[in-house]
Amino acid sequence: MLVRIVKLTFKPENIPSFERIFQASRPKILEFEGCNLVEGYQDLKNPCVFFTYSHWERESNLENYRNSAFFKEVWAKTKLLFDDKPEAWSVQKLTMENGK
Repeated sequence: MLVRIVKLTFKPENIPSFERIFQASRPKILEFEGCNLVEGYQDLKNPCVFFTYSHWERESNLENYRNSAFFKEVWAKTKLLFDDKPEAWSVQKLTMENGK
């Protein structure tokens, strides 16, 4: 499983617009093959900073989503709201032996 973490920083006046975009997009992202989870988080100390977490069965599933017309449309709207360059990581969950 691949976990995609994206850090997004918005201008304060654009936060409500991002929240609307995220709420409308989340169910549609979950419809993409291989997507098992999409969550959004807001930083407690800096309310302009958000993180999105998505879980994908394979990297190819994430790439299919990122190359889709839907992603390109949503990203075009979202990037207009930024106050800083977004950052993104693709990570995998650590598995520990013996439950530790």
